[in-house]
Amino acid sequence: MKSLSNYEQPHLKNEDQPDVPVFAYELLRDVLIPELLGGDIHEVSYWAGKHVARRFPLLSLDESIEFFKEAGWGHLHIVHEKKNEFLLELSGSIVERRLLMNPDPSFRLEAGFLAEQVQSMKQVTTEAYEEINKKRSTVSFTIRWDNKDILGV
Repeated sequence: MKSLSNYEQPHLKNEDQPDVPVFAYELLRDVLIPELLGGDIHEVSYWAGKHVARRFPLLSLDESIEFFKEAGWGHLHIVHEKKNEFLLELSGSIVERRLLMNPDPSFRLEAGFLAEQVQSMKQVTTEAYEEINKKRSTVSFTIRWDNKDILGV
């Protein structure tokens, strides 16, 4: 992780909530938690994202987009929809900063969250995969589901 002293400390802003220094978020997300989880960070983060989604069930992708904004995870938008797949893209200053500051940032928390939300909406087995594009400072999430693998059947 690069030295934070060379960078201005922006704040996560939400109109109705107090500002939170991005450094506080980075300290937890990109320093402390990876240190505690070690090599299991990616797997545990994915399942933690699924758990968060179960705690905050949403009814649509639009609500998921709003959740990302409220959680300070960045700007999420739909790139395309197919029969069994969504492609979503995450961008924004927090994403750009995480990609710049951390040589191996994990976005598995967000992937797990999206997988569980779509699985809950569609009631079929769903998985999500992320792909980081450092050049564009974006993260793409491919969410795929199997309409034949219905939950609870």
